[in-house]
Amino acid sequence: MAGYEYVSAEQLAGFDKYKYSAVDTNPLSLYVMHPFWNTIVKVFPTWLAPNLITFSGFLLVVFNFLLLSYFDPDFYASAPGHKHVPGWVWIVVGILNFVAYTLDGVDGKQARRTNSSTPLGELFDHGLDSWSCVYFVVTVYSIFGRGPSGVSVFVLYLLLWVVLFSFILSHWEKYNTGVLFLPWGYDISQVTISFVYIVTAIVGVEAWYEPFLFNFLYRDLFTTMIIGCALCVTLPMSLLNFYKSYKSNSLKHNSIYEALVPFFSPCLLFILSTAWILQSPSDILEMHPRVFYFMVGTAFANITCQLIVCQMSNTRCPTLNWLLIPLFLVVMVVNLGVSSYIESILLYTITAAFTLAHIHYGVRVVKQLSNHFQIYPFSLRKPNSD
Repeated sequence: MAGYEYVSAEQLAGFDKYKYSAVDTNPLSLYVMHPFWNTIVKVFPTWLAPNLITFSGFLLVVFNFLLLSYFDPDFYASAPGHKHVPGWVWIVVGILNFVAYTLDGVDGKQARRTNSSTPLGELFDHGLDSWSCVYFVVTVYSIFGRGPSGVSVFVLYLLLWVVLFSFILSHWEKYNTGVLFLPWGYDISQVTISFVYIVTAIVGVEAWYEPFLFNFLYRDLFTTMIIGCALCVTLPMSLLNFYKSYKSNSLKHNSIYEALVPFFSPCLLFILSTAWILQSPSDILEMHPRVFYFMVGTAFANITCQLIVCQMSNTRCPTLNWLLIPLFLVVMVVNLGVSSYIESILLYTITAAFTLAHIHYGVRVVKQLSNHFQIYPFSLRKPNSD
């Protein structure tokens, strides 16, 4: 497995023909963030590789996740009567979240500035973004947590899936239309949440206990914003873009089956993980919510990365992701009835396996594309320039 090649010869040939095509119509992005990023990118030295900027931003998101995992392991820290997360932690998380968002916006500009844009850079960027979804959502959850003033772990599980499907929707669009329509919700959510983290440090989590309007709590506003953005903005715009491509006869896949193939594995992941939760003899989501979220988010990231490879190489998306096979077996075992201890062992084992498998996939794909394009992933030097 150490030298396994995930990218086929057909896909490598497809990457040679790839040209980046994206559309960003978000007013916040166009008129506020892009001018800001154009200024910030000038601070970076021209020898700094764009992929290093991308990876640094991702590491900040992971750090935030780990920091709150320490101070709020079970999502009870924001509940009344519990020891709250220190105010300085919210400030650090808020600043680092905005810095990570800024780095994600600057990396592409650095690539164009240094004339080092490659398909690997885009794949690296979007691939890490797909894994960042779970880190971002789970970290935000600590603002409200669970308890009488918070959100149940199952509701957060459903909200996580709303975010995951919103993310993959834009890449499904590109798989069918050839154009990446950047979602509006991303920029709005990143700026808003960074601000909310700082506000939480100032007013304390107790401020979120009070009603926002009449009996409408802030936790309800949080839930409504995520679902409303997905149903009222992201989904309609995706369907509209798909329809426009259909009317102009520019769709890459003419059959309904081929057009919908990218959704098969994510939907199966949702069905299997939800079945595990509902059939769990020990209420696994209540016992280990953070680990369960991470397991789902990591499997989703692997599925999405394979879709991104296919869309960029103009090849067919695989119908089934192999990570779903061990998950199916685990769900079957759980359904037969196991002790709480054994079920916990199964969860931690499959989470570790998914994590190692996804890291292996990412490292090997980056290695293959680096060799193919004769570049170093974290340097602007070429191998033949040594």
